Amino acid sequence: MPRRRIRVTGAPEAPLRAALAALRAELGVPGAFPPGVQEEAERAAKAPAVPSYDATDTPFFTLDPPTSTDLDQAAHLSRRRTGYRVRYAIADVAAFVAPGGALDTEAHRRVNTLYFPDGKVPLHPVVLSEGAASLLPGQVRPAVLWTLDLDADGRTVAVDVRRALVRSRAKLDYAGVQRQIVTGTAEEPVALLREIGEVRERLEVARGGISLNVPEQEITAEDHTYRLGYRAPLPAYGWNAQLSLLTGMAAADVMITYGTGVLRTLPAAPDGAVARLRRTATALHIDWPHHVSYADLIRSLDPHTPHHAAFLQECTTLLRGAGYTVFRGGELPAITTHAAVAAPYTHCTAPLRRLADRYAAELCLAALAGQSPPDWVLAALDALPRRMADGSRIAGTVERECIDLVEAALLKDRIGDVFEACVVDIEERQPTVGTVQLTSPAVIGRIEGDDLPLGERLRVRLAQADPGTSKILFTAA
Repeated sequence: MPRRRIRVTGAPEAPLRAALAALRAELGVPGAFPPGVQEEAERAAKAPAVPSYDATDTPFFTLDPPTSTDLDQAAHLSRRRTGYRVRYAIADVAAFVAPGGALDTEAHRRVNTLYFPDGKVPLHPVVLSEGAASLLPGQVRPAVLWTLDLDADGRTVAVDVRRALVRSRAKLDYAGVQRQIVTGTAEEPVALLREIGEVRERLEVARGGISLNVPEQEITAEDHTYRLGYRAPLPAYGWNAQLSLLTGMAAADVMITYGTGVLRTLPAAPDGAVARLRRTATALHIDWPHHVSYADLIRSLDPHTPHHAAFLQECTTLLRGAGYTVFRGGELPAITTHAAVAAPYTHCTAPLRRLADRYAAELCLAALAGQSPPDWVLAALDALPRRMADGSRIAGTVERECIDLVEAALLKDRIGDVFEACVVDIEERQPTVGTVQLTSPAVIGRIEGDDLPLGERLRVRLAQADPGTSKILFTAA
């Protein structure tokens, strides 16, 4: 599910880039991989475990941002007589990472790839994540290959998963695929992305699921200051995301039937969180009648419109209760669904960037082969939710601190300026302290003052914006 995406451009020595480097040091974010880990990765890159099933004759393609080289997924789409066949190849990290080895230990320490506005801190050494394990074009790679047969309405009717050798034929990007599909020049495996994506989107609407088309915030240096803009995702991004959701839902169903698994779960958002989001909608002049559901409102928004884009950014706050739930022995947990997906779901399509996906893949492979899971999977399973929660907390801290730092840099030259805003939250124990959302630019900050009007608009004056401390403070104007 999406997080807020912020991208910062500019030279490494630029003040904001320097502040981000200082933030990494302050948070103790892992740096270079230890020598033993790097050496093990280099050996594994030369001698991965090779599966016997050969699917290299299938012309897979990858679809990612143009500069991405850590390619987790490759797809091939085709028609069946009464529907569609989706072949979805996922990078097989277990072909390179020996359980209990230095690589495995380091991956359990890092848990996730961490994303900063000016770069990332990878889960695995780049010799694997952007090299030998990545589904780069023209390269034969070990993969976990899902084959998902769909009916004409996009419903799953058959599932297979196995280890296989695959070879991607093309590294595609969203803008290029969008252009090919719109102009009718895409070959059928690519052209079907829209058709399958749209039928899956219709099913999502029917079951009450929600996909957030969260725009990317882009901060650019301009005349010794910074400018905030939004880059709305193309429809091709959403269609491609439906393939990942489809696979994650199929994997969850496989594990539930098997009786042992790890699910990505999310309870329904509490009323307080939705009420806060309604106040944010008020701040951004978005009409949200009480008879309109959250899902229907989201579908009505245009991510190309700046105030809609800002609201979609804030909608990610409703995903913060998501976690990992392990079950075994056929005893299902109390919650098996993910509220935003509106179905059982698991993470299994990004093992180069997320630890849990490797375990979900192994459980599904064992389930459909009618075998017991590997001992190393069962040994790590119970501790996995806590480990992933710790990793998510670190990622959340990185995200919050980066947003605060970037917004402080954006406003650092506007101390004393007055902005239109809305109070979206007030601290229960300190009613003189709250949170405001500016109408423009789409910045959230702390406000101090008496009698703060919760949920109402007011004019605020910027009192502090210090990128060095990542702090913004407003007062009533």
